Amino acid sequence: MKIHYITGIAAIFVVAVHIMMRLVMPYGLSLEYANVIANYHNVPYIMLLESILVLIAIHGFNGLRIILLEMRQSKNWEGMVTAVTIAAMIGIVAYGTRTIIVVNGFSLG
Repeated sequence: MKIHYITGIAAIFVVAVHIMMRLVMPYGLSLEYANVIANYHNVPYIMLLESILVLIAIHGFNGLRIILLEMRQSKNWEGMVTAVTIAAMIGIVAYGTRTIIVVNGFSLG
């Protein structure tokens, strides 16, 4: 549960920073293609997006894991639920990181 609490508090902080960065320019302008692509070339902003991705993935999948473990208790169930939620979290983080890499013009193959 400590992981859940820490990631929740940290996610609130980084999402608040993300929202404040979006308030620098008018909302409609911030959604224009050129501005969105420019955000992905800003290293501090990329680090912010990656931290949001990781924190929200860990927090969300840990919460799902806790809910599923409350539904049923057995050693096999706990092992399976833990393995599936960790694999799903890693998949989401990998796909989001891939998006950041591709937008920056790097190839993956």
